Amino acid sequence: MAATPPDVVAIREQVYKDPRPKEHFDPFHARTRGGEPDWVYEAVRMVTSTYAWTFFRARGHESVKVPASGPVILAPNHFSFMDHFFLGAFIRRRVSFMAKSQLFKPPMQWIFTHGGVFPVRRGYADEEAFRTANAVLERDGAIVMYCEGGRSRTAELSEQPKRGIGRLALESGAPVVPVAIHGSSHVRNWKRGHFPKVDVAYGDVIQWDRIAEPTPDQQQAVANEIFSRVKTLYAGLRD
Repeated sequence: MAATPPDVVAIREQVYKDPRPKEHFDPFHARTRGGEPDWVYEAVRMVTSTYAWTFFRARGHESVKVPASGPVILAPNHFSFMDHFFLGAFIRRRVSFMAKSQLFKPPMQWIFTHGGVFPVRRGYADEEAFRTANAVLERDGAIVMYCEGGRSRTAELSEQPKRGIGRLALESGAPVVPVAIHGSSHVRNWKRGHFPKVDVAYGDVIQWDRIAEPTPDQQQAVANEIFSRVKTLYAGLRD
């Protein structure tokens, strides 16, 4: 496993398999499929956005590229548990996103499900997560899906994205906005009293024709194209 850079606070090893049965998470999926995030989303956004703007001097670039209405997939890189808050701080739309099922425990699970978060059981072929994601898009909602799946453990972009983002783009036919988040790999340094500057860049919309059952190769090809654009945006922020 790659070593953690000296200026980055180490994060815990990921636990991939949740021992709880699929049925345990059905109510959370039903809540997300049934409607948009409610007032809880706005309350959390107000608090986390203020935190992001004040302590991390977070700035958004070209957020106007995110469609104001209709289905859209936001496809960012992933370094930190704060990434979805950084991304959402600069757009007015309420966005839903996947989170690892291990996080769905009282009392936070109530906040998650009312805030538009739904579980994904990593380590399994979790079709329910894709059904929920497609349901959000079918009702003209916005959804976040990280290109790399889980968080990068090295403070660097992954070499290759997971094909799930390609699958969702093809199954839904929804527009995709690549997003680069720079600086969030150091967010956990707040424990040392360090608050890095975070920038979020939104890219041009891209879209593919809808394919009901895309092959793994088709899914990976689309994922690679999306992530290539994320890398370009990220390089622009870094430089």
